[in-house]
Amino acid sequence: MKIAVFSDTHGFSRGMINAVEEYKPDQIIHLGDGMPDAEKVREMFPQIPVCCVPGNCDGYYDDEEAYKLITLGPLKAFLTHGHRYAVRGGKLDVLLYAAECCGAQIAMFGHTHRALFDQIGGIFVLNPGTAGKAPRRTWAKLEITPDGTVSCDICDIVS
Repeated sequence: MKIAVFSDTHGFSRGMINAVEEYKPDQIIHLGDGMPDAEKVREMFPQIPVCCVPGNCDGYYDDEEAYKLITLGPLKAFLTHGHRYAVRGGKLDVLLYAAECCGAQIAMFGHTHRALFDQIGGIFVLNPGTAGKAPRRTWAKLEITPDGTVSCDICDIVS
């Protein structure tokens, strides 16, 4: 399963669209601060499922959508923007605890604008960085095999 993961587009949807056109994922995930960008991609690629959670700059979305638990192949993924899980400064304890409580094997978040892929305490942690306006604009190519093997590449956005 090929998953394109984005966050913090902040109105810069062109790079996201280019990445989806190139990668041709089975699933698109947007981790907040750019919900209108995610909706634009959903309209452009109706054949690809899009899952998104709101960020702190997406204030007009329901607070109950602050996280989602979804199934990706044989694994569960905990999705959130991260601002409600104290992720600033690289502290991931609250995020990891929430993911673990939900039985997730993957925790995905945005908010910090810093790309990260690691495995901590048996949970894969992914932040695709920011696909918006920044010195380095990034997104993540996440792949999950039917047996649950996880691989990830952090890629530069090409506009």
